[in-house]
Amino acid sequence: MTKLILVLAAMVDLGLAALMIGVSGFLFGAGPESMHGSGFLIAAYTAGVIACLVAPIAGFIFNARGKPGAGLLAAWLPPGGALVALAIPAPY
Repeated sequence: MTKLILVLAAMVDLGLAALMIGVSGFLFGAGPESMHGSGFLIAAYTAGVIACLVAPIAGFIFNARGKPGAGLLAAWLPPGGALVALAIPAPY
């Protein structure tokens, strides 16, 4: 059952990474509809994409080493963080 939940978490994490890459042009692009993000925002966004890609791998490694709870927590951390980020109101 744990592996099934980890596979589901991996699919969600990869979908979240694809979504972040897909909308990155609206944050960092050169077009008129872009927000022209700063260097700090680019670094934070890149770290978020990398976290989405590394989290399922860490989850499977924790599961293989006999720590399924830590594996599930690691794998579901980026989607949980994304939900928390969506709950924060916009600063404008």
